[in-house]
Amino acid sequence: MAAQPLTATTERPAPGARRSRARARRPAELLARWALPVALGLWLLALRHVPLRSMGDLGLLQVLPALYWVAVLLLTLGFAAVLREPRGGWRLPLGYVLGLIAMIHATPSLLYPELRYAWAWKHIAVLQAMLSHNGTVPNAQELDIYNQWPGFFQLNALLLRVTGLSSALGYAVWAPVIVNVLLVGPLVLLYQSVTRDRRLVWGAVFIFYASSWVGQDYFSPQAFGFLLYTTLIAVLVRRLQQVRAPAPARAGAGAGAGAGAGAGAGSGGARSLRAPIGGVDGWRPRRLVVLLVLEAAIVTSHQLTPLMLISALVFLSFPRRNRRTVLPLLGGALAMSLIWYATVARPYVTTNLASFLKALTAPDSNAVAGLAALGPASPGQVLLSWVDRGMSATLFALALIGFVRRPWLRRTGLPLLALAPLPLLAANSYGGEMLFRAYLFALPATAFLAAALVLQPGARPRLRMATTIGVLCCLLSGLFFGYYGKEDMNYFSTGEVAAGQFLADHAPPGSVIISATADLPGLDQHYDQRQRVVFTQGSLSFQKEVATNPSAALARADVGYSGPAYLILTRAQAAESDLTGVLPAGTVARLQDTADHSPQLLRPIYRNADAVVYQYLSPSAGGQ
Repeated sequence: MAAQPLTATTERPAPGARRSRARARRPAELLARWALPVALGLWLLALRHVPLRSMGDLGLLQVLPALYWVAVLLLTLGFAAVLREPRGGWRLPLGYVLGLIAMIHATPSLLYPELRYAWAWKHIAVLQAMLSHNGTVPNAQELDIYNQWPGFFQLNALLLRVTGLSSALGYAVWAPVIVNVLLVGPLVLLYQSVTRDRRLVWGAVFIFYASSWVGQDYFSPQAFGFLLYTTLIAVLVRRLQQVRAPAPARAGAGAGAGAGAGAGAGSGGARSLRAPIGGVDGWRPRRLVVLLVLEAAIVTSHQLTPLMLISALVFLSFPRRNRRTVLPLLGGALAMSLIWYATVARPYVTTNLASFLKALTAPDSNAVAGLAALGPASPGQVLLSWVDRGMSATLFALALIGFVRRPWLRRTGLPLLALAPLPLLAANSYGGEMLFRAYLFALPATAFLAAALVLQPGARPRLRMATTIGVLCCLLSGLFFGYYGKEDMNYFSTGEVAAGQFLADHAPPGSVIISATADLPGLDQHYDQRQRVVFTQGSLSFQKEVATNPSAALARADVGYSGPAYLILTRAQAAESDLTGVLPAGTVARLQDTADHSPQLLRPIYRNADAVVYQYLSPSAGGQ
């Protein structure tokens, strides 16, 4: 919205012109008001009959009915109509954003009978172990990393003790919805710090959710850390805009300056920016303490998020005018991280220091580590991988063009936040996931830069509305491919959960749990008392043997362990193998057939339609 000069007068339109405009706006107003409730009703109707068993290599995309996609399209059209109004309250756009969150993130929670995603089950097991031991879990093996970053789990343990709940499963199912709803506040605060245009604010929020396909919003330390990171950055950017000295007003500022007025750009309609307030380097002591507590929670909960925060603070400190505000937080984050690495997290750091240093010498391979070879994957997974890459590239291209075409954005600090994850992308591959994490941490900034390009007011409003709808639909298409495309392996049936619970109840301490992949619920229950063998985590020669000679692989799997050994095979393990190619398609079925025809080696002790549990009978497993 163009900023109006303080002394400007506006000619009153003729009565006929006003009536013509009112008639033209009436359909858009009706669409903006009624599209949301109608879309939500259609969405709930669409979820009544979804054949989850028919999912294939495109996951939920293959089984959600047409009515679901009509609801999403109607919601998008209604939100675009809301953006046509330069003035208005916050309730209607907030309702559309919450509706989008519900359609994306509440859909699996409503459809699935159990908690989705194996890593969420792993974190439930870690939380239960910390509750049982009242803190550090002994004999944690490879899961000892959670002992060294326990903040998220200790907070949940405190929540369970206060509420009297016996498990976090009840609310972990809704973690994606809860996390994304809580993110709305920091995002709005961040965007309102740099512009007064409500269309840009809410349009950027909508684009954020339409582009957040990475899926790091489940019950996890990363989701918790990202929420705290976004909150802290939003408060900091708000403060940076408050302490900036306003530029002299200029009458007749253009549209670009008007959009940037909230960022302190000099224009006739610019708001007054407050001068620095008292305290330590521009911060009130109480507010600084609160932000340092947030930093401490980040440092103690996740190994990557503190580094992303430090990189963002370093980038924000590049402009000299920001340093008095940023440096106290940067110093606090650096000091707490170094102390934590030297004390609690020292075992992890010392064990992996050599690999960290080696990774620094290979920035090119680190940057592309997430772009894994697609040869072994199913055709559907190859397609969704390219769709995700194309959507991500589109968003960054829009952000880059917005940076070039909207000069006022360069005064907001958001371009610096968009670039801040790049040093970490070059420094380490993070197990092949650094590219996706860098995209996630840059997303709050890139979403706004893209919104400033697409939603900037100007001439030809119908063309701009059509462009807005096209961009939102394009981004949402990529989101659904990335977020729903792997659901055949992320979804767990009641039978799979029952098999995992049976194994947890009947396998005594000292047992060995063997599986084809790690994609099953309950694999890590009582992980401090049992050992786990996962075929896909073994040597390449052993993985090849699993695929080519399953009988020999099963016979060797329990060798070297003294306790009872159990083999569990499930539907989700077969789905993971078929989708990702981590094992050749059909390998899990061949393993099960081999186990069923090896009575001297294995005997089934539990079976249902989706899972089977065997007990090893060989002497190396300690007998029956």
